[in-house]
Amino acid sequence: MRTLLFLFACLLDTALFAGKPANLPGTPGAPGNYEVKSPDGSLVVHIQAGAQLQWSADQDGQPVILPSAIGLQLQTGETLGANVKITDAKTENVNTDFTPINYKKSTIHDQYAQLTLNCKGDYSIIFRVYNDAVAYRFVTKRNGELIIKNEEANFNFAADDRAFIPIQWDYRRGKIFNSSFENLYREINLSQWPKDSLAFLPLLVDIGANKKVVILESDLDDYPGMYLDLNATRGLIRASDSVRWGLKGVYAPYPLDAALAGINYIPGSRAGYIAKTTGSRNFPWRVIAISRQDKDLLSQDIVQKLAAPPKLSDVSWIKPGQVAWDWWNNWNITHVDFKAGINTETYKYYIDFAAANHLQYIVMDEGWSNDLDLFKVSRNIDLQQIIDYGKQKGIGVILWATWYAINRQMDSVFPHYAAMGVKGFKIDFIDRDDQVAIASTYVIAQKAAAAKLLVDYHGTSKPTGLPRTWPNVIGYEGVKGLENFKWADEDQPRYVVSIPFIRMMAGPMDYTPGAMRNATKATYRPVNNNPMAKGTRCQQLAEYIVFDAPLQMLSDNPTIYMKEQECTDFIASIPTTFDETVPLDGKVGEYLALAHRKGKDWFVGAMTNWDAREITIDCSFLPEGHYVAEVFKDGVNADRDATDYKKETIRIQRGGKLTIRLAPGGGWAAHIRPV
Repeated sequence: MRTLLFLFACLLDTALFAGKPANLPGTPGAPGNYEVKSPDGSLVVHIQAGAQLQWSADQDGQPVILPSAIGLQLQTGETLGANVKITDAKTENVNTDFTPINYKKSTIHDQYAQLTLNCKGDYSIIFRVYNDAVAYRFVTKRNGELIIKNEEANFNFAADDRAFIPIQWDYRRGKIFNSSFENLYREINLSQWPKDSLAFLPLLVDIGANKKVVILESDLDDYPGMYLDLNATRGLIRASDSVRWGLKGVYAPYPLDAALAGINYIPGSRAGYIAKTTGSRNFPWRVIAISRQDKDLLSQDIVQKLAAPPKLSDVSWIKPGQVAWDWWNNWNITHVDFKAGINTETYKYYIDFAAANHLQYIVMDEGWSNDLDLFKVSRNIDLQQIIDYGKQKGIGVILWATWYAINRQMDSVFPHYAAMGVKGFKIDFIDRDDQVAIASTYVIAQKAAAAKLLVDYHGTSKPTGLPRTWPNVIGYEGVKGLENFKWADEDQPRYVVSIPFIRMMAGPMDYTPGAMRNATKATYRPVNNNPMAKGTRCQQLAEYIVFDAPLQMLSDNPTIYMKEQECTDFIASIPTTFDETVPLDGKVGEYLALAHRKGKDWFVGAMTNWDAREITIDCSFLPEGHYVAEVFKDGVNADRDATDYKKETIRIQRGGKLTIRLAPGGGWAAHIRPV
């Protein structure tokens, strides 16, 4: 039925061929239909240019996106994408490789077919078709300024499909478009979309036949982030006799002013448009990624591929690594001769721990300074002494800061603290993704890079390619991380086997794993000062392998890590960037298994939701040879005591198969070395 509906809705006037557009009836300026095929020919995009610009896509003959209108509505009343007059159509086939920086792969293969439609009115639309993704963007070439009243971006589906929907819920000060961007997925049909609710990206839709579609965006420079909602008729669109369920893009209006609300900087009023920008520019890519198997989503690179290339020529000073972090564990170190807290002695202790375990950094979180003035340092902190002590031990110091303070003070703060020896800033409570907020993240990245400072964005929306464009941005939250489970009794194990297939496709994800107090469903309770995590110890270990985070936190306190030295040694052995990524198995929301290579060593992580299960790992990803694996697996009593685990050393070789038993909320982690 899906295919029949799709063919009816997408009926074209002529047969077209891969990468070759047909402009009908063939004269410049006339409306027409165009077709672009992926390099392997399996994914086909159809473009209808006429009274309304529309696109649709099918893969293996199955509808993926039904005809969906796109356009840029200008404040002047003109709409780019309406009454389209094509002046020129150009095709291009690209097949190349590039080297990402601080990523899960050392090489990304970039192959696609591209169609550029140049239109009367000094604008263009570019479509790129990959074997597993489709992207399009508008490009304008006009003088002066453009005011974008709205952007029409639609994603119409053939049926009332099941989806993983990250609904916005925690409005800051009760205002929409202001939130922490931390949310669980509502696993519902599109028809069950909550009334008057918006969803963040990325969002996953199950279109049947084992195919998943993930909606994303990339190269979001000087432009608001996209939310999704059902279309104006709450999903029902009639095109002849076909019925489609449609999602539409929604954007935060341009903020006209803002005021402090605690440490949030919240707009008081917004304009009747979404962006005020230069007339000659590339607009963001609108993207769908498609998988035939869920596991394929674990190695997707589409946001990296579409991001603007690096702005930095020298990246030698940008060092990824692991971080001893203070806030989650509430500075709760013990068995010391000083009062633990936000003071010099405590941070020297964190530095000693980091050095002893070969970590690279510590974070000094909220409390080292005034939240609104970064030059007002706590009287209990001798910052220069801490920085110098860290330098002696080979440990860098990263400082927490509010976005409000950084925006006001970065021109003086960055050079000042860089001169003291600070290595970077963790910038928190952005809590917006309107045009002003997004533009600010680019400016901060640029000015931090000028001072050779790293940036870790928190309280922010998902990444959209900025870590490629400005590689000193090596951390991004935009996820309901471990910190939430200091106070929230929610389904953590199901979430952690969902986000690698969805949120992680957007880019690095500072989830901050590492809890050493592990709980079953029955034993978990929220505790702020000595927090625990749902799921087993081995699930926490596996998260260090599975979750992409060039700047990876050890969230628990040094005292407990030293008591659990066997696990700490394993965590410290795991790199934060890799040379190769191989998805092994998985199903969204249920389980996954993933392998990474760094040099000649391999790291394999597997995790499950609350269902105990047994999975088989095929070791054919290993090169020829013999290997020894250090394995951490759930103990036989992990279903009763989630801290129960067993460490063992096994020998394996290419082509061998490993049977893994995962406890409820369980995990499995291995470091594999050649012998």
